[in-house]
Amino acid sequence: MGTQVNESRVITIADIADALGVSKTTVSRAISGKGRIGNETREKVMKYIEEHDYKPNVVARGLAQSKTYNICVTLPSDYNISELPYFQKVLVGACDYLSAMDYDVIVTKISEEDITNLARIISNRKVDGVILTRTTVNGKSIKFLKNKKIPFLVLGIYPDEDVHQIDAKHVEGCAELTSILIMKGMTRLALFCGNNRYYVTKSRLEGFERAHKKAGLSVNKELVYENLINNMAIEKAVDDALRKKADCIVCMDDNICFHVLKKLRRDSVHVPGDIRIASFFGSNLLDGNVPSITCVDFGTDDVGLLAAKTLLGIIDEEENVPRKIELGYEIAMKESTK
Repeated sequence: MGTQVNESRVITIADIADALGVSKTTVSRAISGKGRIGNETREKVMKYIEEHDYKPNVVARGLAQSKTYNICVTLPSDYNISELPYFQKVLVGACDYLSAMDYDVIVTKISEEDITNLARIISNRKVDGVILTRTTVNGKSIKFLKNKKIPFLVLGIYPDEDVHQIDAKHVEGCAELTSILIMKGMTRLALFCGNNRYYVTKSRLEGFERAHKKAGLSVNKELVYENLINNMAIEKAVDDALRKKADCIVCMDDNICFHVLKKLRRDSVHVPGDIRIASFFGSNLLDGNVPSITCVDFGTDDVGLLAAKTLLGIIDEEENVPRKIELGYEIAMKESTK
């Protein structure tokens, strides 16, 4: 039998191998559960580990299992400050779960056309998997990861059944809110859209159109304002919608809604007396507004944790990992549409 281990220091794979008179490779195989090793030897190693409270460090365990124990989370390079709370929730949820599973998180920015940072991380083999926090029409990052055979999932919808995705029911939620507004007599709805290169924009527009069709109405194309990606474009759209006698401005997201409300306050336009307001996404950005804002409240609080848990399932090749997870929603009717 080998030498006695000094209990006053952290023991290593080499210490275990020496104490049991086996090779370090044998110990690694027992820990990882991979490779050919007899049951008796495996049990002997595991018993020793339990008795001596051995905890393999991440580097050693990663080498034994061909893992880095790192996960990449990408952020869109064009996100604005008002979107930060959502991405913070995603990151915090993912980090909390992954750290409990001995994983670290690498955060990087990518855009629809430029995925250089992500490509470098993958080429340098720094991560075991990737969480993409936004889906774009060209799907450049998705195609890249599929080609590299890297485990990943996306937050948002993507028209590929092979891609794991977690998404809210944007079409259904936006259709329901629109239907309620129409039933309340608001038939001249102005829709303020975000970047139409994002799938979430297309989904919310589909919901808006579906509600009109269900009510036997046509969408007034003159009141659909696309690609409102800066304050100046939003303000011009507000002026135009008011001039065209819209009875309600429906905002694609809370950032657009926030700037619409600022513009209306500055111009002394009263909500809901002069114009009603609703948003297809509610967050704390709209909290405290007077009047309170009617919105679709999608269940996104735990999406980061859910994404991390699902990705690890993909990495570990667990059975029955769902290809698509849909989050619920609630319609919050508030003072802004009375």
